[in-house]
Amino acid sequence: MNMHNKNGRARKLALMTALLLATGQASVVAQATDTQPLLIRDAMVFDGTGRAAYPANVLVEEGKIAAIGTDVVAPKGARVVNARGQALLPGLLDLHTHWTPNAVPSALPLVANLYMAAGVTTVSDFHEPPEAYAPRREWLASIAAPEVKFAARMSTPLGHGADWGDENTTRWVNSPASARAGVQAVAAYKPDFIKAFTDGWRYSNAADNSSMDEETLTALVDEAHKFGLKVFTHTVMVKRGKSAARAGVDVIAHSVQDGPVDAELIELMRTHGTAYAPSLAVYLPERVDGSGRANGKPDVLRQREQNFANALGNVKALHDAGIPVVVGTDAGMTGTPHGTSTLRELELLVQAGLTADEALIAGTAHSAKALGVDDRGTIEVGKRADLLLVKGEPWARISDIRNTQQVYVAGRQVHGKGAVLPAGNRATALPALPVAALVDDFERDNGRTALDTLRIDEADGGNDRTVQVTEVVARETGGKALATQAKLSSKESAFAAAILPLSRGSVAPVDARAYRGVRFELRGSSPELRLEVRALNNRRFTAPLQAQAQWHTVEIPFSALQGQPPYRAKAPIAEWKGNDLQQLVFSAGGEPGGKVWFEIDNVTFY
Repeated sequence: MNMHNKNGRARKLALMTALLLATGQASVVAQATDTQPLLIRDAMVFDGTGRAAYPANVLVEEGKIAAIGTDVVAPKGARVVNARGQALLPGLLDLHTHWTPNAVPSALPLVANLYMAAGVTTVSDFHEPPEAYAPRREWLASIAAPEVKFAARMSTPLGHGADWGDENTTRWVNSPASARAGVQAVAAYKPDFIKAFTDGWRYSNAADNSSMDEETLTALVDEAHKFGLKVFTHTVMVKRGKSAARAGVDVIAHSVQDGPVDAELIELMRTHGTAYAPSLAVYLPERVDGSGRANGKPDVLRQREQNFANALGNVKALHDAGIPVVVGTDAGMTGTPHGTSTLRELELLVQAGLTADEALIAGTAHSAKALGVDDRGTIEVGKRADLLLVKGEPWARISDIRNTQQVYVAGRQVHGKGAVLPAGNRATALPALPVAALVDDFERDNGRTALDTLRIDEADGGNDRTVQVTEVVARETGGKALATQAKLSSKESAFAAAILPLSRGSVAPVDARAYRGVRFELRGSSPELRLEVRALNNRRFTAPLQAQAQWHTVEIPFSALQGQPPYRAKAPIAEWKGNDLQQLVFSAGGEPGGKVWFEIDNVTFY
């Protein structure tokens, strides 16, 4: 990193720290960025290179491994950690997680804490829309956290990952030309890699989604590689695995589980350098958290058991054939908690037939190479000092990996005795931002609101999905408005919605307590029209709207908003706070299969 970039990061961190300190959410941030030399003495080092564990001292300076050996001594002013009787390993990587608001916990710092406690120092997050990268990266820079890599999501129309989100969340592509255009669009947000949902099979437990054809995927991979972006795929069938490998994808990020892998797939993966992240933890029939068997339907459970048996067998077959097996868990999904699922994945790799030391290498050196982060994954001079100390010999007993004592990210201790973290690591949200009265007058032509946030479409999900078009249109009296038109799906709960985020990526909440309500102009034709205000922790507040063919001004006092139960959760009805708002949502519903439309303009707080 050149000095200009280093100073820029320092200034940005100082600004974020000042904001957190001003709101009481940060303390002793300097402790988390301490560059004091560190000597870990008398450790049994498992370096991830394939070498057997050996005794050594390891010196860390400026976040990197400076020296390794039995004769390495501590320089003046260094902190010394006595590691006698403990194993020193490279920090673990988890290449497949979802930092979703529907998981528990969901707050970014609390999720980060779980990974650090498990010794996971690099994490790939498949869940965020591109608009959320920048604010989440700034948030992560202000606390102690593993390094988080963000995936740009691409799928086919109605494909897995696109059956619930709009194109600002998951880009839809269905031809080589659209794939190249999609990569170019998401590359502007500087993702760390691309996740392509290429396989629509839903494990025989739900209706299939659409799948991506090989020509489209090949173009997607080729264009991504031009931008230096690796491509991970959601691929769960043998035949789709062959297409993925022929297309040149870097990592298959799910288990192939509809049958055993064959010689053709193995050779294709070997030829094209495709690694394999089986995500066994999410497929475990009883789930990592113990759920799944008691409440599962017998036929679904039988299918899961068969899928899992195939998944275990295919891990062993691919590993034995020399295909790099790496660690990814799908954590954040149902029954697959953050942090502990990574450790369970290592144990499941051993259950599949890898030795304990092979599983550790899968979770360190192989995963780092697959992700393209060559500065970590092994304990070698010059590498980033992502390290964990554990009691025991995990290269002989993989379960010892759960005996974590201390964890270091780039040389900074983030877990264990002696660790002092910023108070921001206990925060459940960023400090609320002030919000201007004008949310949007739709005069911009770039899809962004007057708050400079990106508007989002939303509709009921699934294969039978509402089709909608939302665009800025000219008003007869001058100026512009936002128009939504939709053909509803056949579901009773069908709807179409336009979302106005109140902060970039809806990451930071805003404080609207200086206002009394929301005012806007409206016209439309829909028997079920409403305003919804969304707040932190899936809290929702709604008010019905009266549809009229002519423009009219509507004022909704905050006191008229009715709290709703959290989405997909059992909890009390939400109570209004006003300082935790994230989005304004305008939605329309009606008879299944019917058509609805509405237009809005001059949305303000008053």
